[in-house]
Amino acid sequence: MNRLTRAGIIAGIYIILVFVFQAISFGPIQFRVAEALTLLPMVYPEAIGGIYVGVLLSNILGGQGPWDVFGGSAVSLLAAYLTYRYRGRWIGYASPILLNAFLVGLYLWYILDVPAYWPLVLSIGIGQAVVVLSLGIPLLRFVQRNQDKFL
Repeated sequence: MNRLTRAGIIAGIYIILVFVFQAISFGPIQFRVAEALTLLPMVYPEAIGGIYVGVLLSNILGGQGPWDVFGGSAVSLLAAYLTYRYRGRWIGYASPILLNAFLVGLYLWYILDVPAYWPLVLSIGIGQAVVVLSLGIPLLRFVQRNQDKFL
């Protein structure tokens, strides 16, 4: 399959998952199911762009404003690159969790005007960890075993 096509499919799946699970995809407490895709750069480098575009478009439609659109997609781009760069090592798995917790937590603290930063870091980090570890790792293993047939 063409890399651009694969990146587009990943972006599309990301957007669909965000909006199917919209109620838990935005805000100070979130379990963004689409974040299970953030480990795909370990297998497909083009997933970096697919995740970036998926987050960008999802956050445009999500209504949290420019901080979420540009900040969230920049954080996801950095996390996806680090996941690719450190694939197979703990930092590859941890980067989407930690960067979202600390950096998305930072701008959400600002735009949502919540009273404390650290509880926000904790809530986003927990949500991110649950999704990445419980859904993302099994997805990654499935794709690794079937990459000649899948995507």
